[in-house]
Amino acid sequence: MTDELKFNFCDMFIYSNYMVVAMNEGVNITPAHNDVLLNVVDTYFKNKKFVYISHRIRSYSVDPAIYKETSKIDNLAGFAVVSKDYKAKSNAEIEKLFLHKPFEIFDGLEEAITWAQSIVK
Repeated sequence: MTDELKFNFCDMFIYSNYMVVAMNEGVNITPAHNDVLLNVVDTYFKNKKFVYISHRIRSYSVDPAIYKETSKIDNLAGFAVVSKDYKAKSNAEIEKLFLHKPFEIFDGLEEAITWAQSIVK
C-alpha cells in the first residue's frame, strides 16, 4: 500500500495502480464528492492508469449522476464493486449503466484486485 487517506465520508487505500475505497455508513455520495476523487487522482495517479475499487462493507447510497463526471477521468481504466450483499450488487448493476468505463462486480476483494491489475497492464 502506498497511502491511507481518511475523509469525513470514506477511507481510501492507495496502491500503485488501484485504489480501494470504503464509504462510511449512511453516506449519500453525490457529484460533489468527485472533487475529492479528482484531487486524489491528481496526487497519486497523474498520467497513470488506475482502477477504482468500491469495497461495499457498509450501507450507503450513490447518486448515479456522479458517474457522468467520473467517466471523464481519462486515466480511470475501470471500476469495480466488491460486495456479498444482494442489494449492493443490484444497485451496482444499475450504477453500471451510467459509467462509461469497464465496470465489474465481485464477491471478494482479491478477485477485484486481480481484475484491476489485468486491465492496467
